[in-house]
Amino acid sequence: MPAVPPQVLAIDLGTSGMKAALVAADGTVTGWAERPVPLRVLPGGGAEQDPQAWWAALIEVVAELGRAHPEHLRAVTTVCSSTQGEGTIAVDAAGEPLTQCITWLDMRGAAHLRRQFGGFPAYQGMSLRRIVRWLRLTGGMPSTTGKDPAAHMLLVRDTMPQVYARTATFLNALDWINLKLTGRTVATVDSILTSWVTDNRRPDRIRYSPALVADCGIDAAKLPPIVACTEVIGTLAPAAAAQLNLPASVQVVAGAIDNTAAAIGAGTTADNDPHLYLGTSSWIAAHVRRKKTDVAAQIASVPCAIGDRYLMTALQATAGANLTWLKDKIVEYDDPLVGAGHLSRDEPTIFDAFDAIIPTVPAGANGVLYMPWLYGERAPVDDPNLRAGFLNISLDTNRSDLLRAVFEGVALNTRWLSGAVDRFLGTPVGSLTITGGGARSAAWCQIFADVLGVEIARDLAPVAVNARGAGWIGAVGAGMLTFADIPGLLRVDQVFTPNAAHRSRYDEIFDIYCDLHRRLAPVYRRLHR
Repeated sequence: MPAVPPQVLAIDLGTSGMKAALVAADGTVTGWAERPVPLRVLPGGGAEQDPQAWWAALIEVVAELGRAHPEHLRAVTTVCSSTQGEGTIAVDAAGEPLTQCITWLDMRGAAHLRRQFGGFPAYQGMSLRRIVRWLRLTGGMPSTTGKDPAAHMLLVRDTMPQVYARTATFLNALDWINLKLTGRTVATVDSILTSWVTDNRRPDRIRYSPALVADCGIDAAKLPPIVACTEVIGTLAPAAAAQLNLPASVQVVAGAIDNTAAAIGAGTTADNDPHLYLGTSSWIAAHVRRKKTDVAAQIASVPCAIGDRYLMTALQATAGANLTWLKDKIVEYDDPLVGAGHLSRDEPTIFDAFDAIIPTVPAGANGVLYMPWLYGERAPVDDPNLRAGFLNISLDTNRSDLLRAVFEGVALNTRWLSGAVDRFLGTPVGSLTITGGGARSAAWCQIFADVLGVEIARDLAPVAVNARGAGWIGAVGAGMLTFADIPGLLRVDQVFTPNAAHRSRYDEIFDIYCDLHRRLAPVYRRLHR
């Protein structure tokens, strides 16, 4: 039996739970284990998770990997993490959490943000002078919804003064995992971004801006040191080594938040090489050389894992969330609409069900249009009032038509976004790597190719993209490979080419889709007064 190559223990902490995988430098993912972690929703817009529950889940998933793949776990030389972003944990001088993690869904800090950063003239309650400075230095600005650390820290300061007084450092989810692994308190160039206190004008020298720190309302001493995503921040602390059953000599690479890691895991590390991530939300992202912000389209390039590059990210609020809605409200994998005869696999998934139904409906869904704005939209327009809806339903419309319309609606929304991405990159996107859980649907991948009019290359293991990204960041940090090596390592299982027969139909539908937004946006504003 050949020797097992060195492995990276890749930690993937999402909002739904803790996952871990064993990843080799060539991208081979051996083993996968996960545990759910509950989200506690609170009155007034609160949404928290228990950091200690993350750690307990990590111990369990690593133990499971060890039972299933003992030789690979023994080959671990490096640990690297990818986590949800925009969470905030106050920790004391001993590194113990004083609060739950205030997650990226938590909006309780919005009013505190406006009080701290208000002024005249203002936009959405924020001083225009401050907005201009944020854009110039950071490339973005705090979310007025209160969903990022800039607001979370103010929430703790103003509503938990005793906790604030005891807080030694505010940490993101990634930073806290690294603290537990090594005993060292640091933030990465991407985890610190949404505290909105850094000068990001040089990607290889991300540092705190004295002016932004002085204005943020938080004591400078409570902000952690900043390191590169690929920095080796230490070896496993004795307690972590014992709990994870790994040698204390295993090194820990700082890692990245989820969208940064996905851009590496998708194999798109070359300049202007985009990928489309299909998860609960979706985004188009590409590494670029310049810091740039398109305020109108809500697209920016921000610090990332590659030290001399930025990551352009264009985020759309809901993609796979529409599939969840479909699964919960319209069709299940054992639904009679599908029928046992449609599926050949012994254990069919919801994606098998969708892929059995979608091709039976012609392009254009027999005239039914769907707008996928279940939770507003982020880009190319920032409008929290937009909502989803079907259009042109008739007595002849059936559930299969509705299913295809939903898949097409998300693709049309991505085409809407892709125009802004083309302008940002300065060149039309000619092909896309598609990854994330939604990429498991071959029918959806073909619809994206047809609607966007570009080749779509599907990642062989799209669900593992974040873990693979963490593995590759860890491998780069450990000196096993370089970012330039990664595009040649990505494995593609299928390339979907546009069907020319569908192009004119989708061009016509896309014009109608854009017109619908122009006409309906004022209606949604009235409905949400």
